[in-house]
Amino acid sequence: MMRTEDRLFMRAPLERVFQAAANVERWPELLSHYRWVRMLERRPDGGVVEMAAWRPFGRLKCPAWWVSEMWVDAATPAVRYRHVRGITTGMAVEWRLQPCYEGTDVTIVHEWDGPRWPVIRRPAAEWVIGPVFVHGIASRTLAGIRQAVEQLYA
Repeated sequence: MMRTEDRLFMRAPLERVFQAAANVERWPELLSHYRWVRMLERRPDGGVVEMAAWRPFGRLKCPAWWVSEMWVDAATPAVRYRHVRGITTGMAVEWRLQPCYEGTDVTIVHEWDGPRWPVIRRPAAEWVIGPVFVHGIASRTLAGIRQAVEQLYA
């Protein structure tokens, strides 16, 4: 199973970080690598969201696209996804937020068995999709969210 963890400390209160993590429709305004985010179905605890981002490779940009069921859990606090369309169908994602001294520790965990490709399923997930695409986008997302929430508390 492919598993990636991206973690970053943010000098902002947990409530502000949670709000930025859960309000995905604003991500294209905050994060230059996001092409678009569309809520396809709204529910009180989340909904179905379509996301598209760029994964840069030097001067080149590779597009990535997926659709996820999204659950927002303010009590935990966490934001969870299950990818339901795209190459990463079946991927589970969880944003874990932990208050700590002077801010919030944020970890994004991605777990996935890989694409439905015979023979190369695991190598594709573990050697390319996870470390190159998932980590590449998640690390930029964390950095952009951190910049946005820390600007409010600088």
